[in-house]
Order: sequence, then structure tokens, then C-alpha cells
Amino acid sequence: MFEYDTLRLIWWTLIGLLLIGFMVTDGFDMGVGAMLPILGKTESERRVMINSIAPHWDGNQVWLITAGGALFAAWPLVYATSFASLYLAMYLTLAGLWLRPLALEYRAKIDSLRWRATCDVAISLSGFIPPFLFGMAFANLLQGLPFSLNSLLMVNYHGSLLALFNPFSLLCGLVGVSMVWLQGSAWLMLKTTDTLYKKAQTTTQLSALCVVILLSIGGLMVSHIEGYVIVDSPAHTAVSNPLNKEVMTETGAWLSNFTRYSWMWLAPLGSLLLPIGSLLNARRRYDAVAFLGASLSNACIILTAGFAMFPFIVPSSVNPNHSLTLWDATSSELTLNIMTGVAFVMVPIIVCYTAFSYRTMFGRLDSAYIERHKHSLY
Repeated sequence: MFEYDTLRLIWWTLIGLLLIGFMVTDGFDMGVGAMLPILGKTESERRVMINSIAPHWDGNQVWLITAGGALFAAWPLVYATSFASLYLAMYLTLAGLWLRPLALEYRAKIDSLRWRATCDVAISLSGFIPPFLFGMAFANLLQGLPFSLNSLLMVNYHGSLLALFNPFSLLCGLVGVSMVWLQGSAWLMLKTTDTLYKKAQTTTQLSALCVVILLSIGGLMVSHIEGYVIVDSPAHTAVSNPLNKEVMTETGAWLSNFTRYSWMWLAPLGSLLLPIGSLLNARRRYDAVAFLGASLSNACIILTAGFAMFPFIVPSSVNPNHSLTLWDATSSELTLNIMTGVAFVMVPIIVCYTAFSYRTMFGRLDSAYIERHKHSLY
């Protein structure tokens, strides 16, 4: 169907789009959950917040599941290396995601203030832990993971969970949280009324400022950390083997792609300008435009990281020559061709039913609606 190098580039793009799809669709779910104990001061407000995401949260997680499956099939060595290096962090992320369905489904089953408060804490943690750890994961990828490969391409990890917690990764973790807070509060502006709407409006403006400030600091830090540069490598159509290349590290190297391809600057510029646009639109009560800006800013932030690292996927801080790139860590040409055919059918289906669910469930919620349907809602 396609040449091997084209297939590799297609799957770099597709997996990036799946990650963006997850962050754009599930970002506001996590943001609303994280803000539940803060903005929801009464039981009615908390139920409005919960039911604003109720029709969508489970379907939105399809993007993450699909991205995980695509990673396993298209980049098996990346999958193995990531889980070997970030196993505990990924387990904590999944544990955070598990809390959400448990708390949402069982919160209203027991008529107890203590039980509901416990479920609210679980929902809040499920909205805070995953984006924080996702941000930390991207930060550690930018710094390089301490792994090496033997002659059989078996992964040896030389780090620890605590080593993943460093100033840059903690900053990126806060960026992840501020991203979902911005999108979550903008979503609540679309879905709520009265007092809760005003609180969401204020939170949107504050979150937008946090995103811009934290991203600016992160950008300055990236320009001073060591990036990775391929010095010599086989042809892009060669059989995958990450041991057959030469890589060097260089301070500020992660900015070289932006110098080489000036159009890539659109991503970091969008990452900074779109939150400012959301802030201004929230102030003017342009709810839909504020939410759109917050969603697009999430996409631009992920694109910025992807463009900076291209073609690297998982750099190695122990032996840079063992770093994994999209040119030497993919499945076979036949596998990628088959997967491409499947993706061209399934991804549009996911997009269509996601769009249909949002169109069907469009509209605002208020306390009166919750009271009228209190026995059938979360």
C-alpha cells in the first residue's frame, strides 16, 4: 500500500492524533473531576458537575485505549521500553483512571454524606493524578530515560520511580493539570448556569494564566537541557534496529526542528496564544469559543512536544545510540500496512460516534433538572 518510510511517518502521525484525541476529549472530564471539591460547594452543584460529563467520560477513554493498542502494534519496542521504564508511574495513572468509574457509578447508590464525600475525593484524584503523571512522562522523555538495549533488543532499565520526580518533570506535571483545569472549567461554562457558571468563568481565566506562565517557564528550561541529535543512521526504509545509528546530545537541540521547519512554530505559538484567547473569551462570556480555544491549546501543547522530539520517541540518557526513533523502532512493513487499512476505517468511525454523542447531549444543566431526574442521574 505505502512505502516503509511513509508508513512509519503515517503511524507517528496517527499515534500523535490519538493522544491529542484523548487529551482533547477526556481532558475536560479530568478537569471537571479535579475541580469537583473546589467548585462544587453544595450537593446540587457537585451533581451538576458530575452529570455534565456523565454522557461522555467512558466513550472519551476509547482514545487512550486505542492509542495504547496502536503503540503495542506499531511500536512494540517503544511499548516494551515505556512499560519497563515507567511501569510504576503508568500503574499509578491507571489506578487514577480506575477511581473515576467506580466513584461515578456507586456515588449515588448509598445515601450517606461520608460515602458521597469519599467518592468525591476519588473523582477529584482521578482528575488530578493522570494529567500530572502524563506531564511528568513527557518531561522525562525530553530528558531521556535511563535504559539500554542488549544485542537481542531486550530492555535494561537503570533508573527508579523517585528519579522520575525532578524539577522539570514536576513543572510539566503542573502544566498537565493546568491544561485539564482550563478545558474543564471552560466546559462547565458551556454546561452550567448561575453561581456555578460564574465560578467556572473565574476558574477559566485563572487556569489560562497558569497555562501560559508554566509553559513559558518550561520552554525556557527546554532550551537549557540536553537534546538528542542523530549523527548517522541507516536508510529510513531499513529493517528496524535501534542499535545501528549514532546519536549525540547537545544543549538546546530540542529546538533545532523549529529552526529547520519554521512552520512548526505554529504549535508553541498556539500553546501560548490560545489560552490567552480563552481567557478573553471567558471574560466576554463567549463560552463555546473559550472551550474551543482551550481544546486547541491542549492539541498545540502535545504537538509542540512531538515536533521538538521528532524523530525521537524514547531517547536513552544512558546510551544515546540506543534511543528509539520512528525510523528504527516500528513493526514490519506488512504489519504497518495492515494496521493502516484498519485505522483508515476505525478512526473515522470513532470520530463520527464521538461527534454524534456530543451533538445529542448538547445543552445546559441546572439544579432544577438534577432535582427532576434525581433518581436516574449520577
